[in-house]
Amino acid sequence: MKFCYVDESGYGDEPVLVLAGVVVDASRMHITKDAWEGLLKVLSERVERPVAEFKTRRFYRGAGIWHDLDGNERSAVIEAIIAWLGERKHGIAFTAIDKAKLECLPKSSRPEGFPDECPSVWILGAFHLLLGIQKRHQPLEKNKGHTVFIFDREVMEERGLVDLVRDPPAWSDTFYSANAGSRLDQIVDVPYFADSKDVGLLQVADLFAYVLRQYAELRAGYREPSYEDESAKLRDWAKQIVSIALPRWTRWPRKNVCPCAAFFNAIGPEPLAELG
Repeated sequence: MKFCYVDESGYGDEPVLVLAGVVVDASRMHITKDAWEGLLKVLSERVERPVAEFKTRRFYRGAGIWHDLDGNERSAVIEAIIAWLGERKHGIAFTAIDKAKLECLPKSSRPEGFPDECPSVWILGAFHLLLGIQKRHQPLEKNKGHTVFIFDREVMEERGLVDLVRDPPAWSDTFYSANAGSRLDQIVDVPYFADSKDVGLLQVADLFAYVLRQYAELRAGYREPSYEDESAKLRDWAKQIVSIALPRWTRWPRKNVCPCAAFFNAIGPEPLAELG
């Protein structure tokens, strides 16, 4: 059995929403959790204050307790976390939505049976992430791909996603070749929600989502670089994340593109799709 810890970046007015999930095998989960707690302890010693939660937005900008860490130190920590998770051989799943593309997409480009009232951008992203995990784990034998999802509770859209997962819509069947009896059969129960302060792997997911969003927005021209080598750093980090993430075909396939996949392809940010 696996657990997928999911956090998002860009839930507010930002032009891009990214959801990233850390996929951990249950038998190795405790080791990774202990290692993350160890990192927070090291960071606490460095800033001489207790670090109860790693919030990437504040860390990246050197805000609050991170004020005394210069940019090179913060960059080194981000690089170390990406490398550390890659060495742990855990899976990384992510998806992203360019909000302007979603808003401008004609209804004729939606898959047949898609509701007239489009779900929120967050629910669409979260559901797409589940579809990708389902597609990736379907070929695994027995129950090795069965996955429990834990989302950060900061986004208060639990009910909408739970309802969608409890009764998966037929318009998503083609994404992973489902039939009425196998819809989301790799997903254990409905998603659960937790406070990221209490769950370290949600904080790791937050870092991946934040880095990918910053890269997508910068590359797409939605904002200008905040410092001289920001573009190069974000490109390198995004490439590293994509290199250890689930294959592109689990989110934005290029071959045998069904109507459901075509819909998600159409609203995905090009900078992230290109990295795949």
